[in-house]
Amino acid sequence: MEHLDRTPDTPPRAPARIPGRAPARSRPETLHRDAETDPDHAARLDRLDRLAWNLDSRYRLPGTQIRFGWDVLLGLVPGLGDVAALAPASYIWLEAHRMGAPTHVKARMALNTGIDWVVGTIPLVGDIFDVGLKANRRNVALLRSHFGLPAADDDPTGA
Repeated sequence: MEHLDRTPDTPPRAPARIPGRAPARSRPETLHRDAETDPDHAARLDRLDRLAWNLDSRYRLPGTQIRFGWDVLLGLVPGLGDVAALAPASYIWLEAHRMGAPTHVKARMALNTGIDWVVGTIPLVGDIFDVGLKANRRNVALLRSHFGLPAADDDPTGA
């Protein structure tokens, strides 16, 4: 019993190395950057906002305030469309990882994308749900909030 072998003043021993496995590496603190230390974050988030806006809000249903984007249009293609819509959503998640977003933010983003994909596979109902969920815009808003950057304009394309 290892805990009985030491006194309260002695530090615990490092765990034994498992043969055949590389030793665990400590993660340097420099991997986590924020908007103040990396001005590139604002530009990257602006680019992600444009992508998310095109995916979720690019078009407006005439005579209404209902907006939809390429995600809904791709979802109309049975089977393949919802899978194809995962590619840009995955890119947004990958950029979040590259920017140093913490695990809880990336997990929330993955949950948004997963719900969008699972419900989106239901014919017609999923497409209507996609119009309201706007998972890609939610994900970029999560990133903006985490990095302390203001919310983007309603139309980031400037049109």
